[in-house]
Amino acid sequence: MSASSQQNPSFRPLGKPPTLPSGVTVPLSPGYRAGDLLFTSGQLAFNANGSLDHNADTREQTLQCLANAEAVLSQAGADRSQIFKASVWLTADADFGGFNAGWAEFFGDHYPARSTVRSELMLPGALVEIEVIAYIGTSK
Repeated sequence: MSASSQQNPSFRPLGKPPTLPSGVTVPLSPGYRAGDLLFTSGQLAFNANGSLDHNADTREQTLQCLANAEAVLSQAGADRSQIFKASVWLTADADFGGFNAGWAEFFGDHYPARSTVRSELMLPGALVEIEVIAYIGTSK
């Protein structure tokens, strides 16, 4: 347990550090609860096997990233309706339409605030990365 978690129990990591298909464990928490807020690490379009589908388009990768973020939220008893802010990175300007289509499909009438920028990502083949902040209720 980290020093900050020992000092304040309302600050706690969610999940275990992910392990890549290569066997490398990534030194991060998938999510972190800080009082009434939950912050996710940037989510890539890893499937249940921990691999990236290099044939998936931006819409499909967006949906997978958001599903991965929601899986982290579910560990705190939260869901997508509690997301109020997202930061998004796309690798190409031309992918914005596909990203927006996946975003709208996932969220429907719920419109979290978001920032979207274009940047190179650390994983070859990744077209989008998304991190979210959710309000998860009164601290326990």
